Amino acid sequence: MGGGGSVTPAKGRPTPKRSEAERRRRQPYSAPGDKKAGNQQSRTRDKADRARKYEAMKRGEDWALSARDRGPIKALTRDYVDSRRRFSEYYMYILVVLMLVLLVKSTAVKVFVYPVVLVLVAIIVTEGVMIARGVRKLAALRFPKETTKGITMYAIMRTLQIRRFRMPSPRIKPGTKF
Repeated sequence: MGGGGSVTPAKGRPTPKRSEAERRRRQPYSAPGDKKAGNQQSRTRDKADRARKYEAMKRGEDWALSARDRGPIKALTRDYVDSRRRFSEYYMYILVVLMLVLLVKSTAVKVFVYPVVLVLVAIIVTEGVMIARGVRKLAALRFPKETTKGITMYAIMRTLQIRRFRMPSPRIKPGTKF
């Protein structure tokens, strides 16, 4: 074979028999006596696992995030959106108020509300275009070899969410450089 010259040193002990290795590897299994207790134990364990994963997802740990939120570009997009307060962030609050105003039977109120809705839509679209342009430019600068596919809608949808309910939770405060 090869005339290398290096010899692998012996490990200094004999290889254990398979039965011995399996015996050492086995864990004692203590199943609950009845099915009801087993189900309760399983539910408790599952609930603890879900809570652990939810907390990790809120912190933004990659292993706990859904495929939609994973990766360095998505983290950069989240930080870009969370680094500033924007008008679109308050859109949901304004939408609730507008829905309540539309319940009023007065035509004068409705004449006032429809132009306000059009202005809101124009502002949000303009803000969305600016956010999309900024995040794509920043992602291309920091991650030149990575694809930026999908980050435009990701950034816009995150901007439209109420800051408190964003998932994963914002890592940086508004006004922070990142």
